[in-house]
Amino acid sequence: MAGKATVIEVGDHEVRVSNPDRVYFPELGATKLDLVEYYLAVSDGIVRALRERPCMLHRFPDGLAGEKVHQKRVPNGAPPWLETVRVKFPRYNRHADELCVIKPADVIWAVQMSTVEFHPWNSRRADTEKPDEWRIDLDPMPDCPFDTVRRVAPIVREVLDELGIAGFPKTSGGRGLHIYVRIQPEWGFSEVRRAALAFAREVERRAPQDVTTTWWRKDRDPKALFIDYNQNARDHTIASAYSVRGVPQATVSTPITWDEIPDVDPQAFTIRTVPARFAELGDLHAAIDDVHHSLDTLLEWADLDEQGGLSGPEE
Repeated sequence: MAGKATVIEVGDHEVRVSNPDRVYFPELGATKLDLVEYYLAVSDGIVRALRERPCMLHRFPDGLAGEKVHQKRVPNGAPPWLETVRVKFPRYNRHADELCVIKPADVIWAVQMSTVEFHPWNSRRADTEKPDEWRIDLDPMPDCPFDTVRRVAPIVREVLDELGIAGFPKTSGGRGLHIYVRIQPEWGFSEVRRAALAFAREVERRAPQDVTTTWWRKDRDPKALFIDYNQNARDHTIASAYSVRGVPQATVSTPITWDEIPDVDPQAFTIRTVPARFAELGDLHAAIDDVHHSLDTLLEWADLDEQGGLSGPEE
């Protein structure tokens, strides 16, 4: 049974956490307060991952046993110190004021609102239409083992190295792997997506037995690793670094080094284990903002692919 509320001091702010004893992850017996304490332990990393990005919240008001709520808009009654960023949806002639994290208290407020997962945009509030993050999503099909991810990741690194680009890997919290790249915020979503597709096709050319960029899911080999370039399309979001995933094991999308990939077990990273790892290693993505890369070469590759009849589907 959930207990009475508790007040958590987070920097200069206090966050009242209701029902702290409510069990969110029955498999671990982990509670809402455990989730709060996890995010406090990795606060430097989660704030860096979310900083100034529009952020969709995946909420579980009754824990994992209940309904999952995808929430874009910050509700009325949010504390005055919470910041938002307005994003527009021209197709529907609507807008949403989404959470804009700049400090740990913003994250803990979201957890108080029953947020488990944080799904930020790959652009920031300075110009939400110009991404500064390119996301390489290695997404295994149903019959694709993680060993395939292990084989393909070094090829991804090889291509990035040839481009002179630094990639920062993390587990997805599921069966896949993400590699994030900071880019110059000079291109719109469609151009970033074109560049991502051109990169994915180069990896596919080097590992055709393992990798697919086939658009329609029904047409993909169920044993293949799909490089999901469409994660760079506008309003597409994936769980951030240090985001807990809404699964019974409470796995975490965890930054790792390239050298860890051959032996890494993504299921070993949970809200129980990641705080100690973070305390020991710090944020392995701490240098991600040091250099913002150009997409010029990748867009040249995209032009060549399209001239050869390899242009991808429209988003």
